[in-house]
Amino acid sequence: MSVFPITFSIPKEKIINHYPENKTKILSSLIPGKMETYIYQKENDYYQEYQSSFFAMTFKKGGWDCMRHYEIIANGAIPFFPNIEQCPPRTMVAFPKHLVLQGNQLYDKFKNASVDDPELKESTKALSLEFLNYTRENLTCEKVAQYILDVTQHTEVKNILFLSGSTNPDYLRCLTLIGFKKIFGTQCHDFPKIDHIYKNFENDMSNFHGRGFTLSKIIEPDLYNSSIENDQIEEMIQQKAFDLIIYGSYHRGMPFWKLVCQMYDPKDVVLLCGEDLHPCNHKIFTTHGYNVFVREQ
Repeated sequence: MSVFPITFSIPKEKIINHYPENKTKILSSLIPGKMETYIYQKENDYYQEYQSSFFAMTFKKGGWDCMRHYEIIANGAIPFFPNIEQCPPRTMVAFPKHLVLQGNQLYDKFKNASVDDPELKESTKALSLEFLNYTRENLTCEKVAQYILDVTQHTEVKNILFLSGSTNPDYLRCLTLIGFKKIFGTQCHDFPKIDHIYKNFENDMSNFHGRGFTLSKIIEPDLYNSSIENDQIEEMIQQKAFDLIIYGSYHRGMPFWKLVCQMYDPKDVVLLCGEDLHPCNHKIFTTHGYNVFVREQ
């Protein structure tokens, strides 16, 4: 097996249905890294900031792939992404870099324009709609989950066990899990339960990275398989009750790993790495036939 590229994704319900015509800013006031601009306490207010802007700045911080990129385009703004040309070819493979390059050119052309400039409005609307269509077709959580199934040749699986060593928010783990839950419902079982992706989550999210915006309270509570008790998981692995085992982050814990190695063919195990920086040796897994997906390559 080889190391496959993977990207973040976005829940399809977070993608706006109609282009926001009432733009009031050329460039969003929210600037990555400038904490004084991180003023939004509510998700809708945060999204509205992008919806009211023609462009929004984004760039590589810890890693090239970033949830902010997806939130910008899903809300009808165009990312202004300096140095996108330097992004490695196997990183952000699903993201529309070709459209970002067009967006950078438009920003350079219109950065000093009036918000009422007809050419600005026409040009940015056309490109924003391309971004929105591309996002719906390629960047939803379900699309990334299906991509994993396709490249590992597991399109016929019926039952999935999605394992995590930590339940804290992790963008790649959470968004990919959301995709599998959307496709398989209760037949994708998250252990331990990732509470914050369910709509009945009631805890305070102010301390979550990004305040839990975009990845929290997405899944209907009845899509969690409450009929499976936690103490049954080990026995179910021994019985090979699941067709596919997925580890949401092999850096953040691998419960039941020895047992999974004993009971499952490596081709039926998927390992995800969503880290910005990961001094890991993929060959530890790939030389034994495991499916490894790495976000930053």
